[in-house]
Amino acid sequence: MAIERKSAWIDHIPAIWFEPQSPQPSRRLAIFLTGLSGSKESVVPFLTDLASAGFVALSFDNWEHGERTSMTGEAIAARTFGNFRRHMWVNIGQTALDALRVIDWAIDNLGVEPRICMGGLSMGGDISITAAGIDPRIRRVGAVVATPDWLRPGMMDLLHKDHPLLPTGAPDAYSRLFYELFNPITHLAHYAHAPQIHFVNGEKDDHVPPEAAFRFKSALAEIYPQAAENVTIDLLPGLDHMGVGGASTQWWPALLAWLARPF
Repeated sequence: MAIERKSAWIDHIPAIWFEPQSPQPSRRLAIFLTGLSGSKESVVPFLTDLASAGFVALSFDNWEHGERTSMTGEAIAARTFGNFRRHMWVNIGQTALDALRVIDWAIDNLGVEPRICMGGLSMGGDISITAAGIDPRIRRVGAVVATPDWLRPGMMDLLHKDHPLLPTGAPDAYSRLFYELFNPITHLAHYAHAPQIHFVNGEKDDHVPPEAAFRFKSALAEIYPQAAENVTIDLLPGLDHMGVGGASTQWWPALLAWLARPF
């Protein structure tokens, strides 16, 4: 029997979710988000697997994505890479804030417990890391080809065949505020409560360089060693950014099992 998809607008946020088919000892919420230019429907296969593992599995559209925009995915990507700091920082920061509203709603309306698992692909992983730093109810994060450093030093351009270095543009006052409030690697104190964060990165990813995950763990170890112990990194040999996304059979079963572990 197929798992039924449910949907709702949570204020201004369109969401979908799947319920586990059998009764569970507790109602655990897992939020899983898509990457840049995708929609909540993009991650339905991950949501159905999470529901089969016993979660109430939910996704919602990132800021100015999916039902929250009239732009095509190609237009979203072109605009974002045209001025990365101005657009990406808002996408990450505003969606991370939206996650708090979604969690509030899910606790009140779906009866889930206030210990949340969250994860996502690329920008969806960036959002999940950020949200865990501002909402301690998010206890566990699976971040796939994602980074804790919004500056993304060394980022190459995915939209061009030769992958040139991508100019990251200049933020305006609005986007800079999100960076100054939430950028994980410059706000280590946000992670002093030691959320569990597992990175899945490609060894050859030149778009979201994996070195930032190691730098984040090392910086935490100097100030919050317990938090650093809860940061783990799986570096997939030979895979670049798109390669990891196309090889989910190599990492998703283990990540799913890790997310589903009891707290």
